[in-house]
Amino acid sequence: MSLPTLAPTAKRPGRDETPRPGRRPRRGARRSLVRSIPLLPAVVLLAIFLLGPVISSFYGSFTNASLSGSTAQNSNFVGLDNYSALFADPDFPKSVLLTLVFLIASAIVGQNVLGLGLALLMRTSNRLVRAIVGTFVVTAWVLPEIVAAFAAYAFFNDTGTLNAMLSAVGLEGPNWLYALPMLSVILANIWRGTAFSMLVYSAALQDVPTEITESAEVDGARGWQRLIFITVPMIRRSISTNLMLTTLQTLSVFTLIFVMTGGGPGTDSSTLPVLAYQEAFQFGQLGFGTAIATIMLLVGAAFSIAYIRALKPEVD
Repeated sequence: MSLPTLAPTAKRPGRDETPRPGRRPRRGARRSLVRSIPLLPAVVLLAIFLLGPVISSFYGSFTNASLSGSTAQNSNFVGLDNYSALFADPDFPKSVLLTLVFLIASAIVGQNVLGLGLALLMRTSNRLVRAIVGTFVVTAWVLPEIVAAFAAYAFFNDTGTLNAMLSAVGLEGPNWLYALPMLSVILANIWRGTAFSMLVYSAALQDVPTEITESAEVDGARGWQRLIFITVPMIRRSISTNLMLTTLQTLSVFTLIFVMTGGGPGTDSSTLPVLAYQEAFQFGQLGFGTAIATIMLLVGAAFSIAYIRALKPEVD
């Protein structure tokens, strides 16, 4: 006698138990929404104190606002007049070029390469060398920016410390701030900001397993080969993050350049922040200066997008 077979229970249409791919359960979405509620005050504060000024500045670049005259109190919307005048100004392309040179030389190359080198030195040297190097490098970083700017001015001045050291060995140095203003501010910014890169890379190197580097050394890899093919790929994300931070910090450097050279001689060291200050507050053209600041914001956004794309995890 055969046992009766049970028919499978019919399921209601549209109630498949298997979740559809690409769709999150509603309960998970609700949990994410609930968890994000404590972040709302921070988001509101960021919108008020960060996004609000950016929008106000962006609108101001389309007006003829000034520090004096009738437009100081009642400015008018002028459309793209500020931008058309800006791109017709011969000082603007020169300022953009000087800004890129300042960024690449002092931040992307100078601070990152020197910071990585110092981090490697701090990792392989003895305690005395680490204490001496760390003290001298970090001191420049913890100084207030205005103090560091005056210290750099005193060092590169024609009667300053650098020329005094050169004259002590029988050499005569030029007036660095007049003859080589961009080189002077680039070296000063490298001195000022290298400590941050050194600390970031020192922390990143702690996560590199010593077993891998020791295995490569046993296999005959030289020091520069271990650095290029093992260490650098393993700290790639830290390098991208540090590049983004140092680039944005260097893009907004104003006090150091203004104290050392004032953007001169002429406009030979007038980067975008200095040019925006000169147009807005020295010549009184707030709308024109704000347009320069907006261009500077776009330059920073372009670098940030490039670094964020580099930080994305690789998809297999």
